[in-house]
Amino acid sequence: MMPKESIGDHIVILGGGTAGWMAANLFAHEFGDTSNITLIESSSIGTVGVGEGSTPYFVELFRKLNIPESEWMPACNATYKCGISFYNWCEEPEYIHYSHPFFSQHDSSIGQHFLRNCHLRRAGIAADVNARDFFLSSELARTGKAPHTKTPSNLNHDYSYHFDAGLLGNFLKEKAIGKGVKHIVDTVSEVTRKECGDIEALITSTHGAIAGDLFIDCSGFSGLLINKVLNVPFLPFDDCLFNDSAIAIPTPIEANKLPSETTATALSNGWAWKIPLTSRNGNGYVYSSAFTSADQAEQELRNHLGASSKDAPARHLKMRIGRVEAPWNHNCIAIGLAQGFVEPLEATAISFTLFSLNLFIDKLQKSGLSIETQKAYNEDINRSFDGVRDYIALHYKLNTRSDSDYWKANRESSNTSDTLNSILAAWDDSNSNFDYILQQLTNNLIFPRTSWYCLLAGKGRFNHKSTLSNQITLKADQARLICQKLAEQFHDQREYLSQLSQEK
Repeated sequence: MMPKESIGDHIVILGGGTAGWMAANLFAHEFGDTSNITLIESSSIGTVGVGEGSTPYFVELFRKLNIPESEWMPACNATYKCGISFYNWCEEPEYIHYSHPFFSQHDSSIGQHFLRNCHLRRAGIAADVNARDFFLSSELARTGKAPHTKTPSNLNHDYSYHFDAGLLGNFLKEKAIGKGVKHIVDTVSEVTRKECGDIEALITSTHGAIAGDLFIDCSGFSGLLINKVLNVPFLPFDDCLFNDSAIAIPTPIEANKLPSETTATALSNGWAWKIPLTSRNGNGYVYSSAFTSADQAEQELRNHLGASSKDAPARHLKMRIGRVEAPWNHNCIAIGLAQGFVEPLEATAISFTLFSLNLFIDKLQKSGLSIETQKAYNEDINRSFDGVRDYIALHYKLNTRSDSDYWKANRESSNTSDTLNSILAAWDDSNSNFDYILQQLTNNLIFPRTSWYCLLAGKGRFNHKSTLSNQITLKADQARLICQKLAEQFHDQREYLSQLSQEK
């Protein structure tokens, strides 16, 4: 626990949703014995709430709060996520389908073969390099397995979740209120500030002034405190990430089929997600309004989904892609969409919210409230945000589709960062020490080394035409057999989730 003087008597969170209630739970967990925590949300302002996937880092939230899967997963219609499958981002048959699996200590041997094969292909030597063949999680995803073994295992296995974001927000709300967080449903009409520039209080319509020592801005894309009150600039990423809109359409789940992966299928002006829940499939289309209209995009998504979407309602969303210049300014910290958003691809938003909260708490515990702590926090967050931006932008940059101006514009865009240009140059140079250069440039921020290999190889970024040689390599069919044998040790997802629901 933090000393009271380090955090203040009163923490005020503006905004609910997953970000706000996640913050409320973590602050109650860390500071609840010494500080009062209040969350204010308006009944007239809805949450975005369509993000239904995350990364393995998100698992840490429930471990930290000591919430078992048997309690929260059935309540949120949650399923397991073992990775992402990408379809039709490239036209060449070899690269029409590739995957970004989550990683496991089970992969220690065959995963090294995948990395070695990638280096051989970089040098022009024939080798199989599709990650979906070399990692256990890809086999679990393909066969609808849960990432839990039938008998106890000491080997770590990364995984994440799919969930109903609205239900998760409500679940976290109940948990936070149970921890003593005060919940106020009201609208903020004014914000007062001290002479030093700090926020003094939020003036609400019916509850009057809510004063605080630390304010957490979880007001979503509006950035009410960080942008509109403190005037911290927002830095858009629209020069390298073109998508600014999305449509969400639910469809029924398929009988006797419950995949443990997200799919991302390229369409003419963006990509479509499919996220399996126990109650429905979450579907959507992320696109650029500069290349197609909302009506055209909705029709394309419905055509993609087929008859199952005929009577399903469509929800249209606008996205603010980019980040604030400094997420911690004065006594206010922007979290969630108020802090920034790097579009839904790779499902980083909720994990980044957790990362930001944990980083803030960690820096406070080590260094206390100071200008130096604030500066270090902002630098770490901004560097991580920009690293995610680069990784996401590379998905679009490396496409080989020729069916629309959208994909051509993404491929031909020169608005890539110096870091990303250096990564591509190192990969293209088969004589370079790519691992060392990648480590220096990214320091494994958010996405580890193997994730970059999966993306670069999955998109077929090889300058040299492959030729046969006498190099001994692990073939894709050999790797798949190993993964299939390992996968037999894991539970069927549907059966395992049924068991979880009975443990509530």
